[in-house]
Amino acid sequence: MTGSLLGCFIMLGAAFITDIKSMKIPNTITVSGMVTGIAWHFISGGWAGGLFAIKGAVAGFGLMLILYWLGAVGGGDVKLFGGIGAWLGTLLALYVMMYSILAAGLIGIVVLIVRREVFSRMRRVLGHVLGAIILRSWEPVVTGTKKQLQIPFMLAVLPGAILAVYYFA
Repeated sequence: MTGSLLGCFIMLGAAFITDIKSMKIPNTITVSGMVTGIAWHFISGGWAGGLFAIKGAVAGFGLMLILYWLGAVGGGDVKLFGGIGAWLGTLLALYVMMYSILAAGLIGIVVLIVRREVFSRMRRVLGHVLGAIILRSWEPVVTGTKKQLQIPFMLAVLPGAILAVYYFA
């Protein structure tokens, strides 16, 4: 497992640097992370290791793809979690995802507090929900304005990965 952790954290370190600089994670990092993770497990664990890595890549990629479709993350994050799954397997990739989402939520709350936007955003969301209940339609919520708070997701993924590995690896 030590080689897997090292490979995964090398990929995460490169993704962290590029995401902080440009809010993008290039395919050279994510795709090569998936490929090398799968190759590592094929070499070190044979067919069972390869299957472990492929299942992890599919699980990480697939679940993040749902968040991408909802507009919560970018495409680079989806592929990155495919790489995390390839290196760490399904279960540990799910733990990384869980801790990353929690960390992103905390970071978002802190940013909103610092920018003094908590109450205005809560009012807007409450207005959309009440409007949807009164009109019996979710259209006002779905077609609302796209004033989303955006942060580099790697600010949450790296601590999420560290916590998941610390507690579960």
